[in-house]
Amino acid sequence: MEVKRILVVGLGLIGGSMAMALQGFDGAEIVGGVRSQSTYEKAVKRHAADRITFHPEEELPDTDIVILCQDPSGIIGFLQDNRDKFKPGSLVIDVCGIKGAVMEAAKCLPDTVDFIGCHPMAGKEVSGIDNAEGTLFRNTHFIVTPGPNATEEHLALLDRIAAWCQFGDVVHTTPQHHDELIAYTSQLMHVIAVSVCDGEDFFACQGFEGGSFRDCTRVAALDVPLWVQLFTLNAPALSKMVGNLEERLHAYRTAIEAGDRETLAAMLKAASDKKKQINLERARGDDVRHSF
Repeated sequence: MEVKRILVVGLGLIGGSMAMALQGFDGAEIVGGVRSQSTYEKAVKRHAADRITFHPEEELPDTDIVILCQDPSGIIGFLQDNRDKFKPGSLVIDVCGIKGAVMEAAKCLPDTVDFIGCHPMAGKEVSGIDNAEGTLFRNTHFIVTPGPNATEEHLALLDRIAAWCQFGDVVHTTPQHHDELIAYTSQLMHVIAVSVCDGEDFFACQGFEGGSFRDCTRVAALDVPLWVQLFTLNAPALSKMVGNLEERLHAYRTAIEAGDRETLAAMLKAASDKKKQINLERARGDDVRHSF
């Protein structure tokens, strides 16, 4: 597939980094779509793309690859508002952390347009074009959730894009499994972090936080509107994970209150052994299943 133009809609941390990382790919023109004057000026100054526009929808009829990098609601709205403007034969992908809801929304696109869900497993604690960098994806995982009509040509194109951006690997899975995985490994961790920070003793402990406390609460200073979307759009999977955690916490509380050292030791050992196994597999480089 010949690629002459790539449109990146939304030049925040991930979108800006994608636009930077893709520069030079197949000699294609990289166009960045923005909403604010501030982002426009910063993107121009940082040479985030070959060209920046406030009207990305006008680029769609002549664009071969569209990368949607807004928040989930922004992606869903863009798809619905512009469903008839995409170039026939083009590839459209998104990079947000929810796949089921976004891929359901993408069903509004014509059959001539191929939508494939994607999720670069990269990021920072800070956001925005100021923090974007072309090397952000180096040696990270690129999760791909193809729809039932995804073409081999476009899947191969994504492999080439991943290699160009220096991702460590490409992992294929289903939207449902992706959302369950992210609910456990990311969203649940954010629920734990904000729950700890919401405790009545939080400020009373200021200055006495240990490393484990700082690690646990690191992600609590989050983007509230974005995470409200991520939590609610993935409600079934996340609710299940929170429920499972509540059961485990109740079991620990019961053992602690009863002074049941034998049960507590068994629970701690089981969890510790699992963590040690993961650490060992990671050290060997075989902790990722490339399709599941």
